[in-house]
Amino acid sequence: METGVSELTGIEEAFACEGRPADIRLYSPLTLAYIGDAVYEVIIRTVVVERGNKAANLLHRSTIKYVNAAAQAAVAAAVMDMLTEEEAAVYRRGRNAKSNTSAKNASITDYRKATGLEALVGYLYLSNRFDRIVELVKSGLERAGYKL
Repeated sequence: METGVSELTGIEEAFACEGRPADIRLYSPLTLAYIGDAVYEVIIRTVVVERGNKAANLLHRSTIKYVNAAAQAAVAAAVMDMLTEEEAAVYRRGRNAKSNTSAKNASITDYRKATGLEALVGYLYLSNRFDRIVELVKSGLERAGYKL
């Protein structure tokens, strides 16, 4: 990435985003998980697409192996020893958040761990720390035995 304006800053400026808390730690963990889920999926989809031009249904099948509660829970468990105290606290807030949605095809434990990972990814994204997200996702997938 070039130095200068980050993707997030570019979005904020283009859409005149206002009302953002000065301290990202004030966001609810489910808000962080909401954006983190999308960022995590974009990373996985990007890697899948970069691996080859395929039919959309084949791309989707490749992607869902990594974008589900069980896989995300495994990634979270695999990177716990890599997290700073601040990152671990964000993860725990996300994991412990009470969600109004239920797990689809996943245990509640995996669903909560996945939500914790998504909250962490969202926090790092809103902190303009995309390199750290990529480092954690890549390491987590490798350590959990996922070959992307």
